[in-house]
Order: sequence, then structure tokens, then C-alpha cells
Amino acid sequence: MAEPESLRHIARSRAPVSTWLGVVLLFALFGVIVLAIIGPSPRRSDYEETRAKKRMENLKTSREDAGKALNTYAWIDKNKGVVRIPISRAMELAIAQLAQQKPAAAGPIATPASAEATAGKPETQGASPAPAGSPQPGTTQSAASPSPAAQSSPPAPASPAPAKTP
Repeated sequence: MAEPESLRHIARSRAPVSTWLGVVLLFALFGVIVLAIIGPSPRRSDYEETRAKKRMENLKTSREDAGKALNTYAWIDKNKGVVRIPISRAMELAIAQLAQQKPAAAGPIATPASAEATAGKPETQGASPAPAGSPQPGTTQSAASPSPAAQSSPPAPASPAPAKTP
């Protein structure tokens, strides 16, 4: 068996220079092999080109599907009788239907209440003036609509004219 002092000496001794030189040469050899493999390979990326081609194909198919859906007849729900018609035909039908209807008269425009009229009333947050045709709170509205003469009469002024004092 070896003496304890000789074992300590072996454990503490430095590696010879040749060992260090061998490790460095192995790393250099590994680097040369990696460069030999990677070096001649092309530097451009085909990945982006293939992704771009796939995106263009997806765009083309989605446009074809949308064009087909907008320009062809098809059943949506046969049991309910719901069909899809071409958009150009739908526009023609909508124009013909609107041309047959009589234009409706516009109602009076609701004006905002003046400061004098609201001075005596407490303000409520979030409350907006009611439209001219809607009933006021606390009043009842009959089921029949008002007569055309009542609809065409001009609205009353929002605030009374100031009285002249001599």
C-alpha cells in the first residue's frame, strides 16, 4: 500500500502541460468539425419563404370561399326555408322593396330645455329630456296613436317670452 504522503502529493500535483495542450487541441478539433459541417450550408432561410407561401394560399382559399358565399345560391336551413342569395340580387330586391314604400314623415325635433325652464326644477343626474312623442312621467298614454293633425302642429316654445314691465 502507498504511503499517505505520496497519495497527498499525487492529489495536489498539477497536471502536466501536455494534458492541457491535449484538451485545447480536442476543443479546436471539435470547432473545425462543426465549421466543416455548417460552413457550406446556405445562409438564407427557406422557413420564411414557405410560411409566406402558406399564408398566400390560405388568403387565396379564404377569398375564394367568401366570393362563392357572396355570389351563389345555397340552402342555409332547408327545413325552415332559409336560403342564401347572391349579394347583387339581394341589393336589387332591397332597392325594389324600398321603392314601393312611402317615405314616413319625420317627427318633431326635441330641443333641449332652456336654463330658465329648468331653474325651478331639481336636477336629476343621468336624466335626459324626453322625446316629443313620449309620455311624461305621471301621465297615461292611450293605445290609439295621435291624429295626423296633432302630429303636424308645430311644437310649443320651450320657454315663455319674458313679460315687459312699464
